[in-house]
Amino acid sequence: MIRTAVVAAASLALAACNMSGSDAAMVLDIPEVANGELSEDTMKDVTRMLASDEFEGRMPGTIGEEKTVALLTERFEAAGLKPGNNGSWVQDVPLVEITGKDYAPLTITVGEGHEDDLVLRYGSDWVGVSYREAATTSIENSEMVFVGYGINAPERGWNDYEGVDVKGKTVVILVNDPDYQTAGLEGTFNGRAMTYYGRWTYKYEEAARQGAAAAIIVHDTEPASYGWNVVESSWSGPQAYAQRGENPPPLTVMNGWISNSAARQMFKAAGQDLDALSAAAKQKGFKPVPLGLNASTSFSNDIRNYNSKNVIGVLEGSEKPDEYVIYTAHWDHLGRCTPAPDGDDICNGAVDNATGTAALVALAEAHAKAGAPKRSLVFLAVTAEEQGLLGSDYYAANPVYPLDQTVGGVNMDAFIVAGPSNDVVAIGPGKSELDKFLEASLKADGRTVKSDPHPEAGYYYRSDHFGFAKRGVPMLYVKGGEDLVDGGVEAGSAIYTEYRANRYHGPKDEFSEDWDWSGVMADLQLYYRLGRMMAESASWPNWVEGDEFRANRDESCAAADTGC
Repeated sequence: MIRTAVVAAASLALAACNMSGSDAAMVLDIPEVANGELSEDTMKDVTRMLASDEFEGRMPGTIGEEKTVALLTERFEAAGLKPGNNGSWVQDVPLVEITGKDYAPLTITVGEGHEDDLVLRYGSDWVGVSYREAATTSIENSEMVFVGYGINAPERGWNDYEGVDVKGKTVVILVNDPDYQTAGLEGTFNGRAMTYYGRWTYKYEEAARQGAAAAIIVHDTEPASYGWNVVESSWSGPQAYAQRGENPPPLTVMNGWISNSAARQMFKAAGQDLDALSAAAKQKGFKPVPLGLNASTSFSNDIRNYNSKNVIGVLEGSEKPDEYVIYTAHWDHLGRCTPAPDGDDICNGAVDNATGTAALVALAEAHAKAGAPKRSLVFLAVTAEEQGLLGSDYYAANPVYPLDQTVGGVNMDAFIVAGPSNDVVAIGPGKSELDKFLEASLKADGRTVKSDPHPEAGYYYRSDHFGFAKRGVPMLYVKGGEDLVDGGVEAGSAIYTEYRANRYHGPKDEFSEDWDWSGVMADLQLYYRLGRMMAESASWPNWVEGDEFRANRDESCAAADTGC
């Protein structure tokens, strides 16, 4: 329900997408909207069910997926949505699952003899996987080269591979990017804010482009933003990847991680100091360092090709049904994983991301009760986020609704159930004109928006909005605040720290009947208003001038006959 009209005249707003970012922001059509009728019972019921042992951790391609898809289809239909993919509730996402087994140790050979060889244990010292569809993976006496942060960025004057041929070799890489310890956001790689160059996905891709046989990332809790327990649970067991077709990109034989303690032993065996080399790697002009070590390991792979599924529902718009606002959340989690001390081996993923998936259902119910907005609302539950944002990226590459007709959207990933807060946290603020919608929506409950307190974690590149953003669609990613009404920032930080240390990507991310849902429901109301504002607006918000995604949106809009 719309109560008032606009920030500026709607007639001016219609021309906003043809103006510069600063001019367009002045005339954005941002309607005020009433709160939605959001059901806390829906949030509890759907979260409880998705996070139950019955769903076995919601691993794509398992019985857990079948139950998840059935539940979401049932709840979307009951909420009043229509099937979102040409009469179907699902979009097939072709994946390949590779499960490593029978791991040999990672043996690091030192010099000519073998008395000083390091024998690293799988799981506690290192983990590794293959992206290749081969029955056996083997690395034999592969020369090891330290390549700093493993970045080749000519536009930033940076190449960690300069002057070295790593074909057939094993590259050892630091996590994050060179200026992550900078206090501010200024620097070659955006200071403390991680760029895509800091993500493990990029590092493995670049190592493959350089011809490396293997790429091993040195784990460090601070720049990774998670502990070794997360690496071990996430990188063991079945791993899903997008099926690559007839012309796949270059792939290493093996990608992996090494624990920090094992890495220190390895560098010491090479006569090097990890801290000294890490400091050198932060400086422009760093040259790769051959370590004088050789790496060997082997393991077998079980391979399965299958289709996983995105679940899509739509509430068709009343006036502009061919213009779309999208809500996204991933339904999947890790399935069975490294057991807890009590033997529990189901990673239930209650917070991550049964809560966000339940939010799609609750939002669908509320929007349907309020009646169709002018534009269509799409509710997209995506698969295989935990394997590298595969479901959302597949949709963005194969959109059911054209991206140049998609106004923008809101991504929801992991509601920390911590009680009400005085703020929310914007991941990647200042990137698009959707910030104006966020500011207007926050006024309704008197809360403030704060920038991500952990920009070094690179969260903007680690959730399902990213596949849309890199193709030009403005997306908001907003998290619950840490400044709690009861206990302030100290209490909020303690809850987030405890979750990441003890439950994130582990068997103890479980549903609790004792949770206080008041903060979650306030955040959900914010997401409702954001989607409703965009769906009732006449504007086409863009990325700000100079943003990395602006050119893609401008190109998409210039080529479109409809939409933006």
